[in-house]
Amino acid sequence: MSLESVKVHFKQWNREADVMEFETSSATVQEAADTIGVIPARIAKTLSFRGEGDKPILIVAAGDAKIDNKKFRQTFGFKARMLSPDEVLEQTGHAIGGVCPFGLKNELEVYLDVSLHRFDTVFPACGSTNSAIELTNDELSQYSNAKESIDVCKGWQEADSKETASVN
Repeated sequence: MSLESVKVHFKQWNREADVMEFETSSATVQEAADTIGVIPARIAKTLSFRGEGDKPILIVAAGDAKIDNKKFRQTFGFKARMLSPDEVLEQTGHAIGGVCPFGLKNELEVYLDVSLHRFDTVFPACGSTNSAIELTNDELSQYSNAKESIDVCKGWQEADSKETASVN
């Protein structure tokens, strides 16, 4: 059902046919990267948190990024507390492994972390544990109705410099 709600969501931009469905799992960042054939950092993972007044918020970040609790608190004014898998399903309509900011069950605020901006395109899930779509950052922002770009993650800058060092 979740994959179908995402395809319906993408119909308004005539992009439903661009949703890729795989024979293998894309439920984790590593599985998605292996399945699609890209580095894990290019997987756009959607993280679900309790927001103001317990209203959930979604943060889409690069696959190699981790939430920085200090940056999160500075940005939002409250502590980062993730939703349970049951709460994620209840709020988004998507089960863990397929969570994305598209075709949501409830209207939720979506934020895009700056860790995504180093790539021309990224691959968010599409509501199931074996789907994704390739989008530019502008498309991701438009299609998810993202509120703004924020800087609440860590680890990706270090990973980026290690990758550059190993290439050189």
